[in-house]
Amino acid sequence: MGTTQVRWLATLFILTLSLAVVGCPAESVKVGAVLPLEGEAATYGVAVKRGMELAFAEVQADETFAPPLELEFLDSGSDPTKAQEQLEQLFGQGVSTVIGGVTSGEAKQMMDVVDRYDRILLSPTASSPELTGISRNFYRIWPSDHTEANKMAQSAAQGLGVETIVIIAEEQPYAKDIQSVFEPAFEGFGGEVLETIEFPPNTTDLEALVARAMSLDPDAVYLAGYVDGIGSMIKALRAKNYGGKILTTSAFATPSAIAEMGDAAAGVFLTQTVFEPHSDFAHVQKFVNAYKTAYNGEVPDIYAAHGYDVMKVLAEALRGRPNIPGEVKKGLRDKIKEFPGVTGSIQFDDKGDVRKFPRLYVIGSDLLLVDYNEQVRLKQEEIKRKRESLRKQLEAIQKKATDISG
Repeated sequence: MGTTQVRWLATLFILTLSLAVVGCPAESVKVGAVLPLEGEAATYGVAVKRGMELAFAEVQADETFAPPLELEFLDSGSDPTKAQEQLEQLFGQGVSTVIGGVTSGEAKQMMDVVDRYDRILLSPTASSPELTGISRNFYRIWPSDHTEANKMAQSAAQGLGVETIVIIAEEQPYAKDIQSVFEPAFEGFGGEVLETIEFPPNTTDLEALVARAMSLDPDAVYLAGYVDGIGSMIKALRAKNYGGKILTTSAFATPSAIAEMGDAAAGVFLTQTVFEPHSDFAHVQKFVNAYKTAYNGEVPDIYAAHGYDVMKVLAEALRGRPNIPGEVKKGLRDKIKEFPGVTGSIQFDDKGDVRKFPRLYVIGSDLLLVDYNEQVRLKQEEIKRKRESLRKQLEAIQKKATDISG
């Protein structure tokens, strides 16, 4: 082969390589999402979708991000069986990673498909303790009910002075999971659970249940269920003028539900992870402002925030990686370390659980969530300032009296 021919082949090779790199865009990666956009869990699913869409738009606008992403939403209708079928549909289409399992019931139902395909399911909000370590392909950015229920048990017994309590819970998986943790934890902190009262979801007449709970004269009631059920329980308790404390879960932490309840919601205690819409952090304000712009000034709730974070986390795990399930898993494990989410720092443990810790909140008279421990701290500082002011006034009076007598 002559020198000229060798040079020509070399030039052709370089041109071909250049065209492959520059002229042909990278193959896009399709990401799926199975969310309850209708049915009893739609309050959570719709909020998660809104947050995801905002995060996805930011990823799309990032010119440095590769590979390009496509996102397809499917509606489970709050039906775990349908969620399972839709997950199978997406994996069957070659999707390597799906965001889903908004409720624990849907997440649990999806596990068989997850393991059979050996692909990733990343949940924004599933919280059942049973999901911890359930699959090496399952990750979640919402902490287990174990941490939330333990936090409420400790706060009730040690911070709120609750000695006796009645649990009122819907007969559904989420409520059963959280009460199964709360009851032994509360008793472990020295409290007494007088009784657990369960009722079917969508029950409208709760008068007899409330009458039974009040007959036991508890210091507090702990309400477990989804947002509509919790709201109905609070209304029934207020209608009977229950005078004890009302405690519940993060399932009630939606501005729309609290606003709908009005004054009846004021004074209710709940636990949830940290999301402060008024935070000074730039990335939090960026999200909040984008949400307000998109939704007529509405402030995002904690579910929208987790939808935003779950999309950001997945995008970061996919950044610069081939569309292979093992690579996605490696990205989640190796790249997501103290990731700056709007719901706090995100990092997974070796079982796929996020390392987050809930706080105790109380709904104020303005129907906004207030960090209870921060509220107590501020009140203590105010009392300290008043005492100091009174001390100085007393010293001034004593000095004046001394001067007069002298």
